[in-house]
Amino acid sequence: MISTKNLLRNKPIGVFDSGVGGLTVFKEVKRVLPGEDIIYLGDTARLPYGNKSRKTIIRFTIENILFLLKKKVKLIIIACNTSSSLALDCIKKIFSLPIIGVIEPAVKKAIEVSLNKKIGVIGTKSTIESKIYERLILKKEKKAKVYSLSCPLFVPLVEEGFVKGKITQMIIGFYLKKLKGRIDTLILGCTHYPLLKKEISSYLKEVKLIDSADSVAEEVRILLENLNLLNNKRNSVYRFYVSDDPQGFFKTAKFFLKDGIDKKEVYLADV
Repeated sequence: MISTKNLLRNKPIGVFDSGVGGLTVFKEVKRVLPGEDIIYLGDTARLPYGNKSRKTIIRFTIENILFLLKKKVKLIIIACNTSSSLALDCIKKIFSLPIIGVIEPAVKKAIEVSLNKKIGVIGTKSTIESKIYERLILKKEKKAKVYSLSCPLFVPLVEEGFVKGKITQMIIGFYLKKLKGRIDTLILGCTHYPLLKKEISSYLKEVKLIDSADSVAEEVRILLENLNLLNNKRNSVYRFYVSDDPQGFFKTAKFFLKDGIDKKEVYLADV
């Protein structure tokens, strides 16, 4: 007789973002938990999330979670800083399965590695205006100085494949000149931004860059281990769903993931 625990253990992990940015989290979860099946949802029809109202973000987040629940996932990662900052608390009151955001892991890591506690945060307009990073950093480290900055053009850059080159360098310089020389650590407060990490690092030189992907993956591993839900099977299955433009998603995902993604693995989703 197959136990309920075994049935649950074999279910996939669900990951969603507004677009390709959450692939930074997907990639790390895949590395840390190679035995897990993963279903990824990119809500490409409605991106960017960063300029939407809180009410709209909560609605989008609920719809994305409902889609993943239809795929019988055992845990959901909200791989979107905007959804994590504006909707996570509300969502946890509605759904009973484990749901993990991307903000707290990044905050913990930034405080840990910063020497002078002068920490920068870049993100979408909605994330920065929510002040979620500032509140959490100061709650954990009262002497910290937080410099927050919205970079609204970064998400479109990544979605259009402009992750390097002169145009990208110019836009990065336009935004980040306000932080240069003021911080020793920078939180990339949007899962799209790690795709610009090389160019950001080139501009800010010695500043430590923090993205939440590795911390989130480790948090998921620990949680599944504690719940006795780790799946250690071989030949894991990865499926990708997008609400619009599967061809564009495939092109960007193929460039970023490197180790291969088949067109047959990308499906159009009705969110």
